Amino acid sequence: MARADRLFRLLQALRMLPQPVTAARLAEETGVSERSLYRDIASLRAGGALIDGEAGVGYTMTEDPALPPQMFTQLEVEALVLGLAEVRLAGDPALADAAKAAQAKIVASLPERVQRQAIHAVQETYRFDTRPPAPPHLATIRQASWDEAELRITYRDKDGATTSRRVWPLSIVFLDRSLMLLAWCCLRKDFRRFDVGRIGRAERTGESFRPRRVPMLRAFHEQLRRGG
Repeated sequence: MARADRLFRLLQALRMLPQPVTAARLAEETGVSERSLYRDIASLRAGGALIDGEAGVGYTMTEDPALPPQMFTQLEVEALVLGLAEVRLAGDPALADAAKAAQAKIVASLPERVQRQAIHAVQETYRFDTRPPAPPHLATIRQASWDEAELRITYRDKDGATTSRRVWPLSIVFLDRSLMLLAWCCLRKDFRRFDVGRIGRAERTGESFRPRRVPMLRAFHEQLRRGG
């Protein structure tokens, strides 16, 4: 592993792991020996990172040089922590991991006083009824939406009938108990809403609908506002 990549992974580990974190745990996370880990800690400190601690005690990063200082009000911090916690509960594993990493980066960029507010936020979120596991093709749908790539899907309607559709994925909507795909259906030549849990298969056709996603999504939202 290149040294720059290793130092980046070490920074990320210091942001995300409960602190103080031992050298052994950091070495395991970055895939190096403890001896190399001590040299990497010294390199980060030389680069401006304020890392408290020492061998045998554990390490705490109090200032991250890779991120600009951020200023949020106490209520803004609460909103960020609450929102990202909801994503960790509601999202698929990839999205949940991204929320965890995003929170670690945000907290690491805060002044120490505001960091404490984020770590010990007053408000929390919890779901008694968990959403069913995300379907395995959710990542494919999400990436196709970003890439404005046409998908071929198999879809089971509420009566159990299965059809094959070509769709232009526009947006994924998180509902209380399910996920909904907003899309343009090439078969019906109109906007359609698909329950993601009823999509049996999703694969790219190789066709693109770039750059129409954003204006089409606006038009779909307008149709929904009008009750369509």
